Amino acid sequence: MTLRPDQTVVTRYVPDGSRVLDLGCGHGSLMRYLMDRRGCTGTGVEIAADAVVDAIAKGVPLIELDIDHQLDEFDDKSYDVVILSRVLQATYKPREVLSQMARIGSRCIVSVPNFGYWRHRWVLMRGRMPMSKELPHAWYDTPNIHLSTLSDLEDLFDVVGLDVWERRLSTPDGRQHDYPARWANLMAANAIYVLTPRSAA
Repeated sequence: MTLRPDQTVVTRYVPDGSRVLDLGCGHGSLMRYLMDRRGCTGTGVEIAADAVVDAIAKGVPLIELDIDHQLDEFDDKSYDVVILSRVLQATYKPREVLSQMARIGSRCIVSVPNFGYWRHRWVLMRGRMPMSKELPHAWYDTPNIHLSTLSDLEDLFDVVGLDVWERRLSTPDGRQHDYPARWANLMAANAIYVLTPRSAA
């Protein structure tokens, strides 16, 4: 099972045997990996028709729903881990999605591209919208509607009551890198956050 570099890192923070909710699970590769290699149970959530078909074909338990509007269908603390892997920037209501994750799970894992990455800033200074490995779509054809810098995102975590237990930063090709804290928002192309709801910390 081939995983993206960020998904490989995410798996390290999912305890064996966890109940996992994978929001925007795509074609189901991450959930299938966790089921096969980590003994996890759980559910994928997806709305794109082609991805739904692929995930079901992989044997991933799946629910079709809109994560912007329908996460209230899940009970409080009904999952050990809730994952949102490179999806937050494509949601219409990031604050609501994060709040629901904090309610549903005991641990939340969020991976995102960093719009504050220095190469993106450089392209903007030249008067263009960035396109890169992290942001591969043209501005008129992108699913991303709420791009953020890491600083902005961490402010939002605080607002919704999610504490950062660990933050992993990476280069454009997915290699992990420990940037000094004051340079992270400029130098990191991507980030993975392991979060705990404040009431459960």
